[in-house]
Amino acid sequence: MKAIGYKENLPIANVNSLQDIELDTPKATGRDILVEIKAISVNPADYKVRANMPVEGNNWKVIGWDATGIVKQVGEDVTLFNIGDKVWYAGDFTRQGSYAQYQIVDERIVGKKPQSLSYAEAAALPLTTLTAYEMLFDRLQVSKDDANKSILVIGAAGGVGSIMVQLAKKLTKLNIIGTASRKETTDWLKELGADTVINHRNKLSEEFEKYNLPAPEYVVSLNATEHHVDEIAKLIKPQGKFGFIDDPKSLNVMPFKGKAVSTHIELMFTRSMFETDDMIEQHNILNKVSELIDNGTIRTTLGENFGTINAKNLRKAHAFLETGKAKGKIVLEGF
Repeated sequence: MKAIGYKENLPIANVNSLQDIELDTPKATGRDILVEIKAISVNPADYKVRANMPVEGNNWKVIGWDATGIVKQVGEDVTLFNIGDKVWYAGDFTRQGSYAQYQIVDERIVGKKPQSLSYAEAAALPLTTLTAYEMLFDRLQVSKDDANKSILVIGAAGGVGSIMVQLAKKLTKLNIIGTASRKETTDWLKELGADTVINHRNKLSEEFEKYNLPAPEYVVSLNATEHHVDEIAKLIKPQGKFGFIDDPKSLNVMPFKGKAVSTHIELMFTRSMFETDDMIEQHNILNKVSELIDNGTIRTTLGENFGTINAKNLRKAHAFLETGKAKGKIVLEGF
């Protein structure tokens, strides 16, 4: 089968950073299904792993954690899917990724693809949807019926933010404050349901004062957490909840002590990496969001389609994602 992989950690400008390769097609056993991949999307996790995770021996590392496709084979213990089902998923950090024509994935972290979306439109969503949903309802434990509370989403115009804003708008009664720094991304967030959009290039406390905003009970930081942590501590309501998903080199949480703010880290790979008892919750979340999409509640966050799935186009996608200027998600489709 065709695949795209790497053997050494190189800058994305180097043609060997991602290469077109041929690999044997894997076989499904146990609770695994074999999926013929139709479309993928790229995430910050992709370029972070490509640049930093070494490969053992002379093997190829295939990355990628967002895919849509068709079930071609099922393991002997599979009960959730049949051959021919159209599916979507974010995969498992410890296994071969989605930059390939075929991929093995555990059925418990796979959902039925939204019928109303194309493969490319759907591929934009799994990883970010799981991250946003788990952050809101598993980590921060936001109540879906609790009104008169606010959430601040920092870096809200990217992949995770674009779906988090929608989920918060449609499934909760929260007042949603998003941050962006360009007119294009500000307009995008308002379109998705943000009640107020402030500029994260300025001090957040000054922006809150400018717009006369109440102290948020919840704050989610999706990027540059180290840069914003002091402002977050200043703004957040006493006994509030703070969550982040990025990778700060260090994070001093002591400024939160006075307000007894709880701190939460979200990683959507945790359930699959450790095969947690509630691993099947990702199957349930993806199916739930698939229904929300098909009934018109949630929309795709596809930003740009970079064309066919190959090394050249993936290098372009990684390079653009590394600029930090992406709006929504970058997808690729077909081989």
